[in-house]
Amino acid sequence: MSLSHEYRDRIYIRKDIILKLAEHGEMNQTSLLSYCGLNLMKHKDILESLERKGFIKKTEEPWGNKKMIKYAVTQKGREFCKLVLEPYEEVFPRKQKKSEEQG
Repeated sequence: MSLSHEYRDRIYIRKDIILKLAEHGEMNQTSLLSYCGLNLMKHKDILESLERKGFIKKTEEPWGNKKMIKYAVTQKGREFCKLVLEPYEEVFPRKQKKSEEQG
């Protein structure tokens, strides 16, 4: 029995986050993580890094007794994706899953 574990390089995770926000506009944290196939405990540092560098912005809104966290891509994030992340993926394409390779 073999366990398959999908792995994405952090650069592709960053690109997925920026593209998903560009596609959907502002998204709450739960939706963004779900759409990108991420886990908050494992990937919170990536979100924080993107925010610190100005590629995404985070807002918090009251929601009952809690607060809803939302993210949106910035113009700087769009430019970073276009000028850096997209060319990187052209030169170093993602590895395909075995099911995609077989057809």
